Amino acid sequence: MKTKDTNINTTTKPTWCPGCFNFQILAGFKSFLAGELKKGKSKEDFAICSGIACQGKIFDYVNLNGLNTLHGRELPTALGMKIGNPNLDVYAFGGDGGTYSEGISHLIHAAKQNIDITLTVHNNQVFALTVGQPTAVTEQGYVDKTTPEGVFSKPLNPIKLMLNSNCSFVARVFADVKQVEEVYKEASKHRGFKFIEIIQPCIIFHADKGYKEHLKIIDKKHDVHDFDKAMKLASEWDYDGVDKGSKIPVGIFYKEKRPTLEDKHWQLKKLIKKKKSWKEFKR
Repeated sequence: MKTKDTNINTTTKPTWCPGCFNFQILAGFKSFLAGELKKGKSKEDFAICSGIACQGKIFDYVNLNGLNTLHGRELPTALGMKIGNPNLDVYAFGGDGGTYSEGISHLIHAAKQNIDITLTVHNNQVFALTVGQPTAVTEQGYVDKTTPEGVFSKPLNPIKLMLNSNCSFVARVFADVKQVEEVYKEASKHRGFKFIEIIQPCIIFHADKGYKEHLKIIDKKHDVHDFDKAMKLASEWDYDGVDKGSKIPVGIFYKEKRPTLEDKHWQLKKLIKKKKSWKEFKR
């Protein structure tokens, strides 16, 4: 049963470090949600899930139904929610540690199957909650107690990975309230798997190394339906730090309209048509 309750705040006190960029992401997401509720949507139209890590705490600070799940397993949890009630707008929150390591298979197949959910990856390029170990996207030369000689391998480029995985909505923004709110607005207009990566330096273990000064807002003339142009844009920054001339493109790289996972199953299509969950469905 839907209510008229529009309170998206909780009484839980945030335990992120003072000044953490996660506060920017939280504020942007809440601002987006508030706008959706003003348009007539109900809190019961949404569901969230998060995993284990600093980003996972967002679950405690947003007053929506959902689940706090295992590290790197946000996407199968979100898929379960979507199959249980395909009318829900499901938002999953993961970190670069879990998403690009043990969760990478889930990520690739969610994009490939075009599940109609939104994944936000908080990317600070370290395992911040466990005090700064390198992840799959940490730059070469990064040193911590587990890698005293520095990271040897080049970082993964998640934007190129998603494009090559046939993801139907690919975006990257910086952890700025306005950028975050705007990318959620654009993602909400799209049916299919929405991949949103948010660059958010960790002020303790991976501080902003000039990233904010190197941002390049993607030109509005960029053809978001051109795969080759999106791939070229994705190649402009390889996640291996920044130098004097480098730029980090932020915005929407690619969009493609194609059938979702839900469109391919008559049972889910029927639930969507009747605006029912399995619990409410009667033959």
